[in-house]
Amino acid sequence: MDHPLDNPIWHALHGPHRAFAIGSGLAVHDARDVAVFSAIADPGAEAHQELARGLPAGAEARLVRRAVEPLPAGWIALKDVPLLQMVAARFDGEVPEGPPIATLGLQNLGVVSSLVERTQPGPFGPRTMTMGRYLGVFEGGELVAMAGERLRVSGYVELSAVCTDPRVRGRGLAAYLMRHLMRTAVARGETPFLHVVPENVGAIAIYRRLGFEVRADMHYLWRRPVEASATRR
Repeated sequence: MDHPLDNPIWHALHGPHRAFAIGSGLAVHDARDVAVFSAIADPGAEAHQELARGLPAGAEARLVRRAVEPLPAGWIALKDVPLLQMVAARFDGEVPEGPPIATLGLQNLGVVSSLVERTQPGPFGPRTMTMGRYLGVFEGGELVAMAGERLRVSGYVELSAVCTDPRVRGRGLAAYLMRHLMRTAVARGETPFLHVVPENVGAIAIYRRLGFEVRADMHYLWRRPVEASATRR
């Protein structure tokens, strides 16, 4: 049996995050204001037919897959972003003293969006914060660091949107927020995991110090039906 983290979006949308799911059968999508992801049960032509039917007009399918499988006829590949999937193999439970931490919600969307725009941590939508718990550090009324929970698969929770304003980097705020999230996740019986691009060596070093180890090479794939591509021209 495949590990659920080999197809994390599929297992999230058929499990703890089923309330965000659009579609059924062999393909499913996140509500686009929550996340931009889609998932398929298998790489076959039938699954891709269902995937195309459920896409918003003119949109690409963004999948997180263990491998780059051949595309069925009628599809084009747009992008392949290699990812490392890291899992918290150990956690010492320690959370050092630090600045006050705020729990973020949709009422903070303005300042959160501003930090996301400045730091570009990855896909983030108007309702992404409804996927889990998001924490932040404010200084002078400005949000300067953030981390949160995105995908949730039975027994696992993905840490995401880890970002720090460039003006305050080097103070350990990202690791500080992650430790808080990790401690809560472990107390719930969940194992934290995350995705990172291999060239982000600084972040990977931080994650390793926190107890994360590489579990698998993954791919963030952007694909579009040929008909949708022709419509856009």
